[in-house]
Amino acid sequence: MKSLLVQVLPFCGIVILNSCSGNNTTATAPQEPSATVNTTLANPETAAPNSPEYQPAFAGQTRIKGVKTSTPYQVEILNTDLNKPWAIVDLPDGRLLITAKSGYFNIVSADGRNVSKVEGLPKVDDKGQGGLLDVALDPDFASNRMIYWSYSEHMSGGNHTAVAKGKLSADEKMIENPVVIFRATPSYDGDKHFGSRLAFDKDGHLFVSTGERSDMEMRPYAQRQDGYLGKILKITKDGKPAPGNPTLAGWKPEIYATGIRNPQGMAIDEKGQLWDAEMGPRGGDEINFIQAGKNYGWGDVTYGIEYSGKKINNGTTQKAGTEQPVYYWDPSISMSGIDFYKGNIGEWKNNMMIACLSGKKIIRLVIENNKVVGEEWLLTDQNDRIRDVLSAKNGHLYAVSDSGKLYRVAKN
Repeated sequence: MKSLLVQVLPFCGIVILNSCSGNNTTATAPQEPSATVNTTLANPETAAPNSPEYQPAFAGQTRIKGVKTSTPYQVEILNTDLNKPWAIVDLPDGRLLITAKSGYFNIVSADGRNVSKVEGLPKVDDKGQGGLLDVALDPDFASNRMIYWSYSEHMSGGNHTAVAKGKLSADEKMIENPVVIFRATPSYDGDKHFGSRLAFDKDGHLFVSTGERSDMEMRPYAQRQDGYLGKILKITKDGKPAPGNPTLAGWKPEIYATGIRNPQGMAIDEKGQLWDAEMGPRGGDEINFIQAGKNYGWGDVTYGIEYSGKKINNGTTQKAGTEQPVYYWDPSISMSGIDFYKGNIGEWKNNMMIACLSGKKIIRLVIENNKVVGEEWLLTDQNDRIRDVLSAKNGHLYAVSDSGKLYRVAKN
């Protein structure tokens, strides 16, 4: 397979697509701007909102001014044959570990050319939105080779989001001694909204996001604290409640935050703060700054509407006791994985990168003082459902798509 290279030279409006083995003409890069960018462009969204009568709670909560990258960068397709990838992390040696929805890991070489399968995981229920979902390396992976993953686990009468861990074998072909450490009950016979992102904090505790399972009879669980659906959870490496979790009356001890719909994105920023990205229904896709003990409103509050067009809770967009999203989109962009950029494009530093499914792009959000101040759409020319993004230790941005592609975005 030939990899494809797209050189993006934003300062002169040139995009060149050719084989990596060819000769590519590049222009001299201008001086790279700092991470703080003046926002002077219109927001890239031009479609009419589903609910124009809904007004944001504060200025800049939606359709903020646009930004445009000045640094030349290139987009390379490293692999086109991955099998329904869902999540991507980088190994200490620069290789990539990518989940396959049907129930195994792929270890992919840094250039994307060599792929090897890792098996031995518990069986997944991969119908609909289920399957093998997110993956996270133990903070001590270099010494203990432990991997954590989330997946939809079949149980009698239904399924649920489960979190498991196991050791990568020395030959990297198997997961040894896999064990389930947490199950997000109650189980339900459905195939949607498993949520399922994982993120370790600086203390080695694990955040887990769970969806409310989509169907109307399950939606109330997002506001119930006697179950784990529609939540942000925080657990230890053994699946126990993490020290310091909220101690609120009626809350299960693993619950960190509540009122969540379908959180397929979750990441920790450079300050150690937790953020999530969760899909709304028709409109109301949200970015939330997650804090302990807070209620993020679903299904009492939303900027979206039902797929039928009906208003939700009589069109309630603000309610006392619930948190407003830092940012939202209407119409939906169907975000999945998110990551904060730590690479070598200076003007992207600490920006949130968002993988979009129906939106078929990566969205770059410039965030200052926990407020969005600029938005840019990247990779729109690829017309691909982007499932996850990774700001890797080698300075590059990677992405995987539902079509089975592995992308690398690198500074020229």
